[in-house]
Parts: sequence; C-alpha cells; structure tokens
Amino acid sequence: MDAAELSDSAEESGGTPAPPAELVLAGRFDVGPDYAVHRARGAESTLLAWTMDGAGRFEQGGVEVTAVRGDLVVLGPRVAHSYAVAPGARRWSFWWVHYPARVTWPSWLEPYAVGEQVFVVAGVPAVVRERIDAAFRRLHADARWSGHGPPPAAATAEGRTVPPAVAGGTPARELVLGRVEEVLVLATTATGSALAERHGGPLSGEVDPRVTQVEALVVADPAAPHTVGSLADHVALSPSRLAHLFSQQTGRTPMQAVRDARLRHAARLLERTDLPVASIAAASGFVSAFHFSRVFRARFGVPPKDYRTGVR
Repeated sequence: MDAAELSDSAEESGGTPAPPAELVLAGRFDVGPDYAVHRARGAESTLLAWTMDGAGRFEQGGVEVTAVRGDLVVLGPRVAHSYAVAPGARRWSFWWVHYPARVTWPSWLEPYAVGEQVFVVAGVPAVVRERIDAAFRRLHADARWSGHGPPPAAATAEGRTVPPAVAGGTPARELVLGRVEEVLVLATTATGSALAERHGGPLSGEVDPRVTQVEALVVADPAAPHTVGSLADHVALSPSRLAHLFSQQTGRTPMQAVRDARLRHAARLLERTDLPVASIAAASGFVSAFHFSRVFRARFGVPPKDYRTGVR
C-alpha cells in the first residue's frame, strides 16, 4: 500500500487502517499537501517517523508537533492520532516504522515526552544523521530478507519513495528491531549530549552533565562493580555530593540507577538469547540468580522465565 492508497482508505473508511500489533512494517514516503492519515483508535503498535525533508505535522492526545529535517517523532500505541504534511509545506519526505516496542526502549524516550505517548527528539545533531539515514535504508532491506542467501541491497540514499516492506520471518524481524534500537540510541544519546554540552551545566531545571555522564557510564556497562564511590570518581565529585546531586535531579539514588540498568540489560538478554537465567544474572551484575529473580519479578511483574516466554 502506497501513500496515495493510505489517504484514499482514510477517506473511504473514516480512518486509515492500522497494521496489526505484531507486524513490523517500514517504508519511506515522499508526499504532497493532500497526504493525511487519521486513526480514531490509534495503532496497536508504536510508530516511529524520521523526517528527511520538508515538514510533517503530528497530533496525538491533544498535542500537536511539527517535524522537520533531523527530527524523530515516536507515537505510542492505542491513542487517537493523525499526521499529515505540515500547513504551508510543499512536501514531506520521511522514513517510518511500525513496531512492537521492547520493554527497555521507553526509558530512553522519557526525557523527550511532550504528551500522552508522544515523544519528539528534535534537532538530532548532524554528526549522527547520516548514520541514522543509513540505518533506515538497511532496516528496510533487512525486512525483506528471507534468511537464505545474502540480504537484499539497501535502498540508495537518493531514493525518496521506498515501498513498504514487512519483516515476515524471525531473522528479518530481529534485524529490523535491532536497527530501530540503533536509531533510538543514536538519536537520544547524541541529542542529550549536545544539549548538555551546549549549556555546560544545569539551566532551567536541566540535568547536570555530571549526572548524565554517570547515567551513560552505568548504561554502557551495567554489570561492572559500580559503587557510589567509583561513580563519583569518574566525575570528580565526592560520594556524598554525587548521591545528593543524583537523587535531587533524577529522583533515585545512583545505586537504584545501577539496579535499573542491570534489569534492563537482563531483559534484553532474555529477549534475544537462550542463555540460562543464572548466566544472565551473572552477565547483568547480580550476585545470585535468586536475588536476580526476586528483583526482576518486582520490576516486571513476572519471573525471568515467564518474561522470556511472553516476549517470544
């Protein structure tokens, strides 16, 4: 289904059909002022859009946002939404992906929330845009891989319209979700770092760069033997000063952040590997499988084995 057919469907049915929740679907549209999508019940899956050129307008939960080149917009599921070429814009060229979000991803987007399940990473730095562009082209090719022979060639950088592709098999689906994760990590990390460097310190309630650095260190290596003292050494603060600053600005202690990062890391291993629970506990920095299972259940509501079964 191309962009014109989507708009036609919207006119005929009073709302553009949304893909099924389990479907992973991606493409690139280059559309004019007549293009518009409206879903009265939203979509069962998450929608991610990366604007390449022109401008688009999104509305969800009473919030309206305009996206231009270098803006990443994510719309969460099951909330009425619409999107179209922005008023006054001649065209809108954008990559889009419908996907079921992994449990570890929402936390990366939380700082960019602007409304009910609406996230806008605006002005992604130019230093990572080319790689994000390439990730979308590769993502689209991966969606079409059967698992036999070499993966299809990626779309060229000059291609402005790329027909939608559905990731049918498990290998294609996992590759596509891996590319989505790459896009999210690149966009949120580069944008967050640029904001911190631009201000050089906490302004108007923004997070202190030293707190951001500690968070990045913990996320990069959650299994390391972190302590408040070791984390404080990395940012040239005393342990008590870091503990106070971190808690004041994030609402949790440094060691709570370590625990949360370890749990997210463990969840990813459960989703993507067949490692025994005990091995995942050790690889995520937990001292025992029993302790890991207890805190994992407290966080996610189910034991690790049941979590793995539920996401597969």
